[in-house]
Amino acid sequence: MAVAAKTIAPPDRVPVRRALLSVSDKTGLVELAAALAAMDVALVSTGGTRRALADAGLAVTDISEVTGFPEIMDGRVKTLHPKVHGGLLAVRNDPDHQAAMTEHGIEGFDLVVVNLYPFEEVVASGGDEATTIENIDIGGPAMVRASAKNHGHVAIVTDPDDYDMVLGHLSDGKGTTDLATRRRLAVKAFKRTASYDAAVSRWMETAFDAEPFDALDALGGRRVATMRYGENPHQAAALYLTGETRPGAATARVLQGKPLSYNNINDTDAAFELVSEFGAETPAAAIIKHANPCGVARAGTLIDAYRAAFDCDRTSAFGGIVAFNRELDAETARAVLEIFTEVVIAPAISDGAREAFAGKPNLRLLQTGGLADPRAPGFVVRPVAGGYLKQGRDAAVVGDMALRVVTKRAPDTREMNDLKFAFQVAKHVKSNAIVYARDGATVGIGAGQMSRVDSSRIAARKAVDAAEALGLAEPKTKGSVVASDAFFPFADGLLAAVEAGATAVIQPGGSMRDDQVIEAADAHGIAMVFTGTRHFRH
Repeated sequence: MAVAAKTIAPPDRVPVRRALLSVSDKTGLVELAAALAAMDVALVSTGGTRRALADAGLAVTDISEVTGFPEIMDGRVKTLHPKVHGGLLAVRNDPDHQAAMTEHGIEGFDLVVVNLYPFEEVVASGGDEATTIENIDIGGPAMVRASAKNHGHVAIVTDPDDYDMVLGHLSDGKGTTDLATRRRLAVKAFKRTASYDAAVSRWMETAFDAEPFDALDALGGRRVATMRYGENPHQAAALYLTGETRPGAATARVLQGKPLSYNNINDTDAAFELVSEFGAETPAAAIIKHANPCGVARAGTLIDAYRAAFDCDRTSAFGGIVAFNRELDAETARAVLEIFTEVVIAPAISDGAREAFAGKPNLRLLQTGGLADPRAPGFVVRPVAGGYLKQGRDAAVVGDMALRVVTKRAPDTREMNDLKFAFQVAKHVKSNAIVYARDGATVGIGAGQMSRVDSSRIAARKAVDAAEALGLAEPKTKGSVVASDAFFPFADGLLAAVEAGATAVIQPGGSMRDDQVIEAADAHGIAMVFTGTRHFRH
């Protein structure tokens, strides 16, 4: 049953006479407190915050003097007291609340400045279980939530970046806050505690091996960038971090270039996830447009991998995203600069490569410090009307699959290596996905078609176009292998691959017409392998 509420309108302007300060991040603390003191605001504080203010020569009352009770249990209990929370939650123009304050000797707080224990930072740094649990703040969120609930009378500040704004507001308002500002601060405060609690529940879910698809779910993040616009100019957008330390576009160090756009981050993340699929053992490169690969290759050197990827579809590569799985060298960097490129991302960037890219200051250059683990667990969230879908990350790796030859002819060693490579790429192509590959490089990619046979034909057509651009007598699909992200529902998709010149096929299998597809493969001398694992990507 909902709690009944009294209809007492809050005042617009509230004079700030008494402030409670309790912060973990002490950035700007002394300057804020000194400015408040200059406005004749009485300061009350806790623990390390009080010591910092006293050391700066400011008059400050310890919270234990307010509560009449010392901090106990290593500071775990210090503000959870009626004289604190009564001062935060009291509705000042409610006669009953005023009477309770008088009876119990409770003074109100008009301004509360609280930021929380650095739980997210401890998790990111790999803190052990005991340290991580000790950094779950209890008293801080309680004060933040109480103040935000009572925003009609209390201004709550949770972000040091807001200190100057609050001081300016107090100055303009002659020492008062207005209701609109208190409301904005309350919204931000509840977002902060929601994000904090989501981080705690997310860590516990992993640390304690809890059910990830429970009846309740918590999402939270911290904004680290605001884009000029989203996917299109009429859409607003921002980037939020959840605390996951997975290397990628969102967590990379930006070495140069214009600010990353929404589409840049989306495409760069797709590119780096794909190239990470190959590990660091063999040099690999991937070129991405609109979150789909237009060329991927492995080779003996990074520059050879890049050039082979580029040759798959030179037209689509223009204005694309390029990802590498190894330190980027100067020679490869100069090759990338031969066409217009939006973003380059790699685990490391050599000094020579940085020097080469310096001549293109608008090109975004990202260094991740490592590769994303394709086997690592994680989650993918997608909004739907009224909610969101949540699923586990596609962490299936072809090297772990029990591959099964289903045709009379088995693939030879070269074909098998290319089949595995093609299936790795197909995992990162929008469905329906068809990938032709030869000698460790894609030679035709068909993405995102409603019909699998159409994707196969488009991929073959791309190969014909590439052959014309390269001056080749025939497309590289002749003698290639082909991967499909899902089963062929009919033999027509396989026959299109045969027509393009493929000699071997890898697909999940599982169609009710598998026998017909296998029969067609045998009739054309095609080797076919079933993975038993589908890689839909929408």
